[in-house]
Amino acid sequence: MNAELDLRTGSPEELPRIQDHGIIGDSRSAALVSSRGDIDWLCWPRFDSPAIFAALLDPGCGGYWRIAPRVYDKVERSYVSDSNVLQTRFLSQAGTAILTDLMSLATNSRLRPAHEIIRTVECTRGEIELEVAFVPRAKYGLQSLKILDSRKLGFRMECGRGIYWLQSTARLDNRGESAMARVRIHAGQTLRFSLSYAEEAPAVLLPLDDTVSERITDCTRWWQQWAKQAAYDGPHRQTVIRSALTLKLLTYSLSGAIIAAPTTSLPERITGDLNWDYRYCWLRDASLTVRALLELGYWAEAENFLDWMLHATRLTQPELRILYDVFGESAPRERSLDHLSGYRGSRPVHIGNAARSQLQLDVYGEVIDAAAQYVFHGGRLDREMQKALIGFGKEVSKHWREPDEGIWEPRSGRAHHTHSKLLCWTALDRLSSLHSKGLLPGAPVDRYQEQSELIRREIRQSAWNSDLQSYVSVLNTDQLDASLLLLSWYGFEEAASQRMQSTHRSICKGLGTGNGLLYRYPSISGEGAFALCSFWEVEFLALGGGSFNEAETLFEKLLRYSNDLGLYGEEIDPNSGCALGNFPQAFTHVGLIGAALSISQREKGEQQLAHRPERATKRTTEPKDPTAA
Repeated sequence: MNAELDLRTGSPEELPRIQDHGIIGDSRSAALVSSRGDIDWLCWPRFDSPAIFAALLDPGCGGYWRIAPRVYDKVERSYVSDSNVLQTRFLSQAGTAILTDLMSLATNSRLRPAHEIIRTVECTRGEIELEVAFVPRAKYGLQSLKILDSRKLGFRMECGRGIYWLQSTARLDNRGESAMARVRIHAGQTLRFSLSYAEEAPAVLLPLDDTVSERITDCTRWWQQWAKQAAYDGPHRQTVIRSALTLKLLTYSLSGAIIAAPTTSLPERITGDLNWDYRYCWLRDASLTVRALLELGYWAEAENFLDWMLHATRLTQPELRILYDVFGESAPRERSLDHLSGYRGSRPVHIGNAARSQLQLDVYGEVIDAAAQYVFHGGRLDREMQKALIGFGKEVSKHWREPDEGIWEPRSGRAHHTHSKLLCWTALDRLSSLHSKGLLPGAPVDRYQEQSELIRREIRQSAWNSDLQSYVSVLNTDQLDASLLLLSWYGFEEAASQRMQSTHRSICKGLGTGNGLLYRYPSISGEGAFALCSFWEVEFLALGGGSFNEAETLFEKLLRYSNDLGLYGEEIDPNSGCALGNFPQAFTHVGLIGAALSISQREKGEQQLAHRPERATKRTTEPKDPTAA
């Protein structure tokens, strides 16, 4: 493989695929690193900040940072065991080099940069000629940065209120708006690099000496200690831990919010226009996320997420918005970045998300169920949360009959979506359960029970199509979508019931790809199968909709669709197996964890409805979280 290809001239076919990336981060921002040694996506200082490297969305003007051999034959990648420290091994006849990438953490009291990427490259065999190309482009590629030489302190770049510092043990040629080098290293030699950013405090620059190895070791150990807390001893533990580590990376530690993905506008259809900004937190994901965190034993993360939800909704209660930024503010309006060509020509590139103005009634059920999950596992609700939940229940009782945009956020208008009705039923059912346990005093439980029964009748009658012998996605139609599998997950109907068995067959026939994947609804030409939906099917099978072997077999089949690092995007091309959509996708990893948990419970003979756990997960002592520094 010739690694001399310049990103700015490579054809779309030569550019890295979505799944060719790994992620590094510090639970405040994240960077994507391709298998070629390129950081081609980085937003600082937080997930939704303007990108300084955006070659992922435009190789010509987006900016990137490459460290890789000029020529190599093979690439192998892995995370250092149970950590988010990424290693890429380049092999050639002449030698072997290992590139290590991470974002630093404050693992001790030592002063450190507020935001920092550490990169080292070590020659472990023979000799390697390396190519280093540092090409920063601020504001999503709109602004070149002037690189100023500060001698022993490295290179300085000023951008608005912020300042970037690049330090390197390799001699770099400063070309004004980029820095380049070709360096030959021999076995036993290591080059070290640091890129840091400071905005609201003085810059901290640490020497690139042997202490860099200590900082990498300390960071690795912290991630490993966090991973060890997982209270999961079921099958595929390493896969589950990788998904948990990914969720931790996508958690904004200063608030507890969990973003959907760290990228924007990676396409659901190559060269198409289904390109959205996912760098925000959707309340929809709440119940499944909280269940996954709690059952893995991560109480602090679950509690922080619930606290964030209460904070984020404070200005609109009892009404709920669909999505928020990491601080609980409204996501920005959607607009296009017309100067970017898009991933492999997929335009437009969006920032912000217009779903912020949609009506999605399912969100009430997801928020209420998240709180109920917390209580069912042994948590307690304070008065403020109790008051908020009662207010949400009143909103559901008042508005459940209205049409909405639904879980998949179509931009074609509102309809009476079965999933939205299901979650309205779930909201009132959980509130009634909390009241019956004496945990929601003052709640109008008679009203909840009356309205939940009306919703149940509506779903049983109007969402059932007797001709198809299936539940349908929109009342009184013949439409299908995979979210119907959640009728069992939320406890509306047993997975083994005749109706759910028939619905499952209809979904597999109408939405199945034939290789273990499901479309979320009848396929739009070129759109991929929705990865999460297949994990929903695993849970359906594990909850009694099929045999243990069926659930386990499907789960193992789905594991083959991850990339070599165990990461998933939003969708999967059923023909090629390639990832589509924003990457990595939190909701997909939540689905994987949920499926593994249900399989484990089924295997142990502890099968139970996921929404009614019978025993609380023990709290564990968590290490001090350096990502919150």
